[in-house]
Amino acid sequence: MKKLSMEELNRLSVEEFKKRDKAPLVIVLDNVRSLNNVGSAFRTSDAFLIEKICLCGITGTPPHREIQKTALGATESVEWEYFENTSKAIEELREAGFNICALEQVDQSVPLNEFQPDKGKKYALVFGNEVFGVEQEVILKSDHVLEIPQLGTKHSLNISVSMGIAIWDFVVKLNLFQNEG
Repeated sequence: MKKLSMEELNRLSVEEFKKRDKAPLVIVLDNVRSLNNVGSAFRTSDAFLIEKICLCGITGTPPHREIQKTALGATESVEWEYFENTSKAIEELREAGFNICALEQVDQSVPLNEFQPDKGKKYALVFGNEVFGVEQEVILKSDHVLEIPQLGTKHSLNISVSMGIAIWDFVVKLNLFQNEG
C-alpha cells in the first residue's frame, strides 16, 4: 500500500468541477460567525460536488483571508449566494423545489441515521450559529429537523464536523458515489 501522489488523485480542475452534475444538495449557513467554519463549508462542499452554499445574516463571505485559509481555493469552485436573512434563503430554496432540513436538537428531531432522503428530491441542509444554533423561525419553516445522535457529555459538535457527517450521510444514502463510477 502506498500513499497516492497529487497526480494520482485525478482531481478535477475548477472548470471541470463547474461543468459536472452536482449533488442535489445546498448548504445553508444560518448566521455562522467563524470564518474558518465558512471556509470548511466550502472545502467540504467542493469534496462532495454540492450545488451551492447560501451564506446568511452575519455569515462571512469570500473573498476573505480567514475563509481562504480553510477553503483552500474551494471558494473558486463552489457557487455561493448571500442572503440578509436565512428565512429569505429558505423561501427561495423551497420555491426551487428543495426540501429544507435543519440540523438541530429539538423535541421532535429525527436522528440523522434514521432519516432516509428520497432519491430524486433536492435537499437544503441548514447549519446554525456556533452558540445559538439554527434560528427558531428557520426550524419552524423546515420540512425536517435532523439531529446527529451523540454519546458523550457535551452533545455538541463543531459546525464543520456536523457538516461533514451530514453531507456524507446524504451522499451515501442518495447513492451518489455509484453515479460517479
